[in-house]
Amino acid sequence: MTANSYLQLTLYFGVLFALVKPVGAYMARVYEDRPILLRRILWPVERMMYRAAGIRPDVEMDWRSYALAMLAFSMFGVLSVYLLQRVQGWLPLNPENLNAVAPHLAFNTAASFASNTNWQSYGGETTLSYLMQMLALTVQNFVSAATGMACLVAVVRGIARRSAQTIGNFWVDLVRSALYILLPLSLAGAVLLVSQGVVQTFQPYVKVQVLQPTTYEEPATDEKGQPVLDEKGQPKMRQAALKEQVLAVGPAASQIIIKQLGTNGGGFFNVNSAHPFENPTPLSNFLEMLAILLIPAALCYTFGVMVKDTRQGWAILAAMTLIFVPLLALSVGSEQAGNPAFAKADLDVAANELQSGGNMEGKEVRFGIVNSGLWATATTAASNGSVNSMHDSYTPLGGLAPMWLMQLGEVVYGGVGSGLYGMLVFAIVAVFVAGLMVGRTPEYLGKKIEAYEMKMAALVVLIPPMLVLVGTAAAVLSPSALASLQDKGAHGFSEILYAYSSMGNNNGSAFAGYNANIPFVNTTGGLAMLFSRFWLAVPMLAIAGSLARKKLVPPGAGTLPTHTPLFVVLLAGTVILVGALTFIPALALGPIVEHLQMLAMK
Repeated sequence: MTANSYLQLTLYFGVLFALVKPVGAYMARVYEDRPILLRRILWPVERMMYRAAGIRPDVEMDWRSYALAMLAFSMFGVLSVYLLQRVQGWLPLNPENLNAVAPHLAFNTAASFASNTNWQSYGGETTLSYLMQMLALTVQNFVSAATGMACLVAVVRGIARRSAQTIGNFWVDLVRSALYILLPLSLAGAVLLVSQGVVQTFQPYVKVQVLQPTTYEEPATDEKGQPVLDEKGQPKMRQAALKEQVLAVGPAASQIIIKQLGTNGGGFFNVNSAHPFENPTPLSNFLEMLAILLIPAALCYTFGVMVKDTRQGWAILAAMTLIFVPLLALSVGSEQAGNPAFAKADLDVAANELQSGGNMEGKEVRFGIVNSGLWATATTAASNGSVNSMHDSYTPLGGLAPMWLMQLGEVVYGGVGSGLYGMLVFAIVAVFVAGLMVGRTPEYLGKKIEAYEMKMAALVVLIPPMLVLVGTAAAVLSPSALASLQDKGAHGFSEILYAYSSMGNNNGSAFAGYNANIPFVNTTGGLAMLFSRFWLAVPMLAIAGSLARKKLVPPGAGTLPTHTPLFVVLLAGTVILVGALTFIPALALGPIVEHLQMLAMK
């Protein structure tokens, strides 16, 4: 790595960690209902929303009521997004006259955005109108992120409270997450992105003259538009000239900023943040990457404030970073090393010079390898899923790092809210393992961890791997899924494994060589996204309700401190061990064997 590469990484992490405390402290004030300036300004809006919906903000819920409210709201989101897509052709703000979305794709997209996954089996500029991008997708970007944050706050209250029957009010937590956190950050961020050239307009797509007109062949058609055949029955070809190009535009900036802040990740354009209208400059790239990890990292400090011990939040953040940095180094280092087959092959000097700066295939020159690798690992660590480079073009080990970050359960920073409550489950597992080693009942922050909590924790840990591995196995056996592969062999398997790792862990990124827009993948993937989101959220709320009812146990001589470097290593080791035992066999069939084949030039 060059000095410039180290400078870029130092700047990114320096700014990120400098913002953790102020942003985290602000969010704690929001959730603890302490005075903030925005509350004075927006309180009439908040109160109006409660009255319109018939909500009593002063009435708290037990964990079952909280879970039912969350599920009902989320399923309403799924149904709304599905129906809007099915009637798209009849709705306004559709300057390109795009038709209704196919049923299986509409279901997949609705499940994807309502579950905060934002997996996309379509190209945004060729499939969805401006109204769909705003009313269906952008709205879900806000409320699905706010739902994850609300569930996290309920879990934290369950840990912090003692002998309590309630864990908060879902509707209040949802509104405050969106109104006081996501919306202000998005407004400021959208303005910054527009200043860098990110498009924000309702004008129709723009036709422009190309700088260098070219000619090409296309099938000839008759007056009815039917192909003209020659005497052998083959289509006749004719010369055509390409003189103009259609440039897709639209209200992109307002969706892009919340897709990053809310760890949603769904792009306005097909190539996501590799598109110059989504991410035109190095500064816009830095701001978007910062937005990906900002809230997940800051919520660790929020957790520490709310449990009255900020050391706990810093310990969780340290464990996340301890896992993230080596995988970042693996991805960036592998891409900078390039493909050794170039050096071994009998190629001319010009071909070898293509690899002189590393593997630049699928990457934007304006960003380079370091910013591409950093984005790839950040977006998969944070369950964001947006991309500024094509992961399918990474070297085998360069692609393994983001794939495994998803397979760890999206707990390394993770999604807003969901990442931290997933890591708290691993913290419970870690203290349980430590308790077994010393022969005493495990405790976490003064609460005894007993059989009920461990059963719920087991569900949270085991459900995503089950969805990933079963989904991958089913796709490998499906003729239609196999026919959608661009590549065969180890890399083809990696494309399928990556797809179900992404959907089964609510990430949303993809290896581009897999055409997932078929009924089998859209249906199985949509179900995987829903199960992974809500089959985890409900057990987490059950844990919160159980812990809230317990009394506080004073720490004793045998209590394991959970803010020390020892616990940080134990927690990181637990996450890595579970991920390795679960996925190393599958990874050995994909990126690992592909790396060995690359070294052998096969």
